[in-house]
Amino acid sequence: MRPGVGPAFAGASSSPRTARLRLGPAHGSITHAAYAPIAVRLALLAILVAALTAGIAFVESTPGRAAPARATAAADVFQGLGTWIDVYDTAVYAAPNALAARLATRGVRTAWIETANDRSKTDVVDPAGLGRTVDALHARGIRVVGWYLPGHDNHARDLRRARTLLSFRTPQGGGFDGIAFDVESLRNKNVRQRTARVVDLLTRLGAEAGSTPVAAITYPPRAFERHLTWWPGFPWTQIAAQVDAFVPMLYTGGGFNGYDETYGYVARSLRLLRAAVGPDIAVHAAGGVANRMTSDELRAFDDAVLDDGTATGWSLYDLQTTTPVGWATMARLSSSLG
Repeated sequence: MRPGVGPAFAGASSSPRTARLRLGPAHGSITHAAYAPIAVRLALLAILVAALTAGIAFVESTPGRAAPARATAAADVFQGLGTWIDVYDTAVYAAPNALAARLATRGVRTAWIETANDRSKTDVVDPAGLGRTVDALHARGIRVVGWYLPGHDNHARDLRRARTLLSFRTPQGGGFDGIAFDVESLRNKNVRQRTARVVDLLTRLGAEAGSTPVAAITYPPRAFERHLTWWPGFPWTQIAAQVDAFVPMLYTGGGFNGYDETYGYVARSLRLLRAAVGPDIAVHAAGGVANRMTSDELRAFDDAVLDDGTATGWSLYDLQTTTPVGWATMARLSSSLG
């Protein structure tokens, strides 16, 4: 018996209306012999509708899969212009209001802030400063995605630190608008175990996140084409079943020279990603490292994202290295894609 369908049938078969059909109709009622075939069909139709409704509810509440409200939130939280703050740049917490004003002026819609990584000494780096910063950003209407980089070498630690993204609260009682996990670490050389731990972490946190959208920060597929030993059999489909968005880290600065190489890498990466995860899941394209990209390379990133047309969010890694030219290219994306 399929989960979610059995109870619907049981409930319908014991309803007063169905009981009347079994016990015999009163003369002149819709269940009189002359109308019995119609009544039976109507009753069966009602049962079928109830069963289908229960089945749909079951699918939408399956752990790790986004319910409609969460999918809508994901489309909002992960879209548009973003910027990145990692644990090495917590000095920006010293002036949270000035930071928030600066980002608002740039048109930033979402700040991606790292709470910790696998090498951090604490589960949340500078929680007091982080809390004040989140409050200041929220006051300016800027959404905040908290993210963690697991090492895949200590699963208990990674799960504990991942869960702090959901439990973290600011001085004003606020939390993160979305959470993300940068699963790029190759520290665990056992690829099979690394894969299993990534899928388990995302499955658990996807189920625990409730209405909070979840994103996976990954290598772009093109990187795995170029480095076949990094992560054979990367679990794109399994991850896609547990998250609401993908964030490919499309780093080209310093590794690809000029417009053509940059454009080719970014365009192929986005095309391969969409083929791997399907047409519906949100994609936020992150380029970088910002200060290692020439103006031509920044324009190539822009053009590749624009021509691909499937990314709904864009950013450069990271805030501290984004130059005025970098901000200008991001503004071009924002004006073109909304």
